[in-house]
Amino acid sequence: MRRKLKGCLLFVVLFVLIVCVIAWALITQPLLRAGHDITYPSHAVAPDRLITLVQTLTEDFHPRDITHPANLDAAAAWIAAQLADAGGRLDEQVYTIDGSEYRNVIARFGPDTEERLVIGAHYDVCGEKPGADDNASAVAGLIELARLIGQDDWSLTLELVAFTLEEPPKFRTPDMGSAHHARALEAEGVPLRAMICLEMIGYYDIGEDSQEYPVDLMKVIYPTRGDFIAVIGKLGQGGITRRVKGAMSRATPLPVVSMNAPASIPGIDFSDHLNYWAAGYDAVMITDTAFYRNPNYHESTDTWETLDYVRMSMVVQGVFAAVKDIAR
Repeated sequence: MRRKLKGCLLFVVLFVLIVCVIAWALITQPLLRAGHDITYPSHAVAPDRLITLVQTLTEDFHPRDITHPANLDAAAAWIAAQLADAGGRLDEQVYTIDGSEYRNVIARFGPDTEERLVIGAHYDVCGEKPGADDNASAVAGLIELARLIGQDDWSLTLELVAFTLEEPPKFRTPDMGSAHHARALEAEGVPLRAMICLEMIGYYDIGEDSQEYPVDLMKVIYPTRGDFIAVIGKLGQGGITRRVKGAMSRATPLPVVSMNAPASIPGIDFSDHLNYWAAGYDAVMITDTAFYRNPNYHESTDTWETLDYVRMSMVVQGVFAAVKDIAR
């Protein structure tokens, strides 16, 4: 009897251990090969350029929320000019809400292929806030990414999109700019290799316990310092998450972590990538984890001076490497 009990107990322990390992692997998408070798030729990403871009967005087009469509239009025109200077072929999606027009700015690079790779970031802000991290940091990253992409050759259409109306009160509604874009792709039957969403990429804190999580248990497997960039995907799309994480990890010394989890966990689907999931496309979010780290989230203190532009430049370098890998 004792032997049977010991055998059963050992089986239960082994079973629980195996389940835990599988769950850990599904959630964190560990890389079989680590390392920080530069996989692709290095392209300069200057922090000073990022500073200028973020400062311009936060100061020259303030406020840029849904109640100030003229400012959003001016910001869209400025973003379009930056993307055109990088060599992008410009297009836009314009739609009307309550008599006001709002627009997505689109820049395409590479040949005109049926299949595409989309990289996007929203340029609107929640209320009359500066919106430096949320989301001028990501728009600056998108513009700098366009500059890098414009210097290279491609065999696939790369579509860079600056979205409008990601923020409340339009978040999770059909009026989100990314919802319009994703629906159009789905309606046209466009095959999408992946969508990469840039959402708040500029705030870092190396202090102990500066990083929070939606579930306290996550502190056991994830860093407690907010000095990393995260790749967020959903369950069932671990392949694209692992691929983006791997490419970014090999292209920059900045720590890269990843998470694949149900959208029910707060923060997992808190940006434009949710609309591509809804359309059945693979999509990931690149983020500094927003309110789980940045105390200035949706506050008047979210100013350009609070961001870390050296680490931001590493994120752009990493995303460029991921784009190169996915587009191969």
